[in-house]
Amino acid sequence: MDPRPAPGAAPQHAPGPAPRAASRPAPFPAHLQAIGTADAAFEAVLDLGDLPSGALRRVTRGDRDILLAHTSAGILATDDRCPHMSAPLSIGELDGCVVACPLHEGRFDLSTGDTVQMPTTGGLDPDGAYHPTWTPGGREMKQDVPGKKAEARRLTRVRRLRYYPVRIVDGQVEVALGPG
Repeated sequence: MDPRPAPGAAPQHAPGPAPRAASRPAPFPAHLQAIGTADAAFEAVLDLGDLPSGALRRVTRGDRDILLAHTSAGILATDDRCPHMSAPLSIGELDGCVVACPLHEGRFDLSTGDTVQMPTTGGLDPDGAYHPTWTPGGREMKQDVPGKKAEARRLTRVRRLRYYPVRIVDGQVEVALGPG
């Protein structure tokens, strides 16, 4: 039997690993860059091999917890706290560029800084528009009983993400953290 493909047949490729997202810094909105980081020194925070495509990792420097995310657009760094109620995003789930908070099911686009889905507790979006509480499908409807807790939920504002500049040098992910 001839192992060569028939004329005009599609070439056969040996199985191999799935293509990886680019191991490069992801762009982020310039107006969301963390204050004090424009001229800050970069410091190595993680081996690139410890941040495979689709991974979320927490690194801590002083009292700052930083989320490193290897999104479909590349690698970025932001605070490891949900912009709603500060839960660690590093234990959430990443789908492309969207990270899901493990606490109230909010979803945030790491490539734009936009809120994709408000948390179940509702509240104010970054622009100040009110969103009511909601219940995920298949779950019992949660009552929003009037009182201080309901008022606090109504007035809780989802903050905008802030980003730290990232670069990759000699297999290390480096982040410019600035004063902290």
